[in-house]
Amino acid sequence: MAPSYQQFCDTLNRRQFLKRASIGLGVSALSGSLSPLVASAEPGLHFPAKAKRVIFLFMAGAPSQLDLFDSKPELERLHGQPLPPEISRGQRVTSMTRGKKQVVCASIFKFGPQGKSGLTMSELLPHLSKHADDICLIKSTHTEAINHDPAKTFFCTGSEMPGRASMGSWLSYGLGSINKDLPNFVVLSSAFWSGKVNVQALYSRLWGTGFLPGKHQGIAFQSVGDPVLFLSNPEGVDRSVRSKMLDFVAKVNAHDADISGDPEIHTSIAQQEMAFRMQASIPELTDLSKEAESSLDLYGPEVHQSGSFARNCLLARRMAERDVRFVQLFHRGWDHHRGLPTHLRGQAKDVDQPIAGLLTDLKQRGLLDDTLVVFAGEFGRTTYAQNLDPQNREDYGRDHHPRCFTTWMAGGGIKGGISYGETDEFCYNVIKDPVHVRDLHATMFHQLGIDHNKLIFPHQGLDQRLTGVEEANVIKDILA
Repeated sequence: MAPSYQQFCDTLNRRQFLKRASIGLGVSALSGSLSPLVASAEPGLHFPAKAKRVIFLFMAGAPSQLDLFDSKPELERLHGQPLPPEISRGQRVTSMTRGKKQVVCASIFKFGPQGKSGLTMSELLPHLSKHADDICLIKSTHTEAINHDPAKTFFCTGSEMPGRASMGSWLSYGLGSINKDLPNFVVLSSAFWSGKVNVQALYSRLWGTGFLPGKHQGIAFQSVGDPVLFLSNPEGVDRSVRSKMLDFVAKVNAHDADISGDPEIHTSIAQQEMAFRMQASIPELTDLSKEAESSLDLYGPEVHQSGSFARNCLLARRMAERDVRFVQLFHRGWDHHRGLPTHLRGQAKDVDQPIAGLLTDLKQRGLLDDTLVVFAGEFGRTTYAQNLDPQNREDYGRDHHPRCFTTWMAGGGIKGGISYGETDEFCYNVIKDPVHVRDLHATMFHQLGIDHNKLIFPHQGLDQRLTGVEEANVIKDILA
């Protein structure tokens, strides 16, 4: 028998009760978890923060740590020889490697000590090398994910399974906004340039809210046209008309919220109000006409190209000035299964000067001290080669390698000029101070004044965290 109308209404009321109750519990849990633990802490923090904001540079596709950061000169002697089984230990490999010979491949690129600290970096990064004393290289980063999509999803959300809240959304939820006229979490993806190979798609769930309230969603800026979709008013609609329209819609939505009790209606109202303010703030943010030529020169010639990584780095600095909490830059094209030397040169050229310019710019403006800059890909690359031509050192590739890879942090209370963690002589296994991706998340939160164990959101019977239920530790030895 079909349910009666009254039964339907009763079901709806039960749903609304549960929804309201769950949100209430979430707010209650958050207020308890983020109560100040020390007198000197800002409201909402567990302890004094070293950083106010994060700029996360995500190199999608996975850069080769062997050719950029983790020098292994011993591999030159072993080049072309089979990888010893006691090194690989029968560990999981991709389907592209399974059943094939694993032949050691030395990097063709030169490494050298940089800065006063003597931090070793590749010749492919001449500009970034000048910031060696500002950077902490973490060579022992590792993860479980071995394929791109789950690995990127894990790095961005703390889980290989889609549906979890992203890093920036967690920070927006836990810390709130510092600038009421701009989004708290902005995503900038480099435009697709010719010559790129193996460029995987990016998905909005990488900057999504998952189970968190929708207002913490990352806002993806566009590389062409309006930076944000529908930023401009339709023809014939000026700002005053737009304001009156939004006021009317807000009243209708508020009335609907009173009746239904759906908290997402209030999210919608807040987003519409933010969108109205962004119509003034975003054009000012993205207008580079008042930038000094000396500032533009820091980022390289591509800063003048809309959607370029260089331009996005400059926009990230402008957002840091305006206290956007979390800015995430995605640069794709790092998946080099063959022709690695050629493609890696191009990729390194894309990011080397812009990242160095970003660090210089932040430092000159006094922003690096309280801005945490993070550089990472989803995993590393193998010491063994793919498509290796013994007669041509320029033609080789590397497969996916989650066992060890290099990430780095700078600013925001992180020690500069140090290398943390070690890999074996094949750059295959971590042999000292392992750092899981969860540990990176915990350390990032710590620098922002958050205990990752206490920033929670109740969902599906579990106190959800970015770092999950497994152990995650702050990397205390890299903190200044």
